[in-house]
Amino acid sequence: MWSIEIENKMERTELHHRRIDIRGFRRSDGLFEVEGRIIDTKPHDIDIPFGRNVPATTPLHNLGVRLVYDIDLLVHDVTTFTEAAPYAVCPDGGLVLKAVIGLRMVAGWNQAVRNSIDKPHSCTHLVELLGPLATVAFQTISGLRPPQNAVDKNGKPLKINSCYAYAADGEMVAKRWPDFYEDKTSILPPKRE
Repeated sequence: MWSIEIENKMERTELHHRRIDIRGFRRSDGLFEVEGRIIDTKPHDIDIPFGRNVPATTPLHNLGVRLVYDIDLLVHDVTTFTEAAPYAVCPDGGLVLKAVIGLRMVAGWNQAVRNSIDKPHSCTHLVELLGPLATVAFQTISGLRPPQNAVDKNGKPLKINSCYAYAADGEMVAKRWPDFYEDKTSILPPKRE
């Protein structure tokens, strides 16, 4: 079983399976690539209106995005690919993603993408991949860049409250930045065992 055990042991019937695979690479020219792919299948045949018949377990969608970027997370190029889609016009929905060339995959990336992409002329699935692609792009180069110790105007590290592990009232902040630790133990729910 690929998922956690469900406590109530409810019987389930799979109706849809989406696989998302994202990988990061270093290129020989000094740049980096991050590539994401979505594959959607169903356990039964489906007929797409004005589209095609898709046999059971055959990909309805098999498409993706490749971003080329540098060590500063600046996007240099975008390539999209469509190996399977419901309609013949679907591959053209990736062309508008070139609009993210020149953007940096840093805080505000998702908003910058929304502001840059012409939604009615883009593939929703490819645009949805851009958020997780940025996360994997960052993870791909995280060991190659000097530690980012950015702080706000008060000297508070920007890492604080950026995720669960770096919560201001958490153990990591208490150990790493005790001056910025916020003890809220009296209002927290009990920890899971």
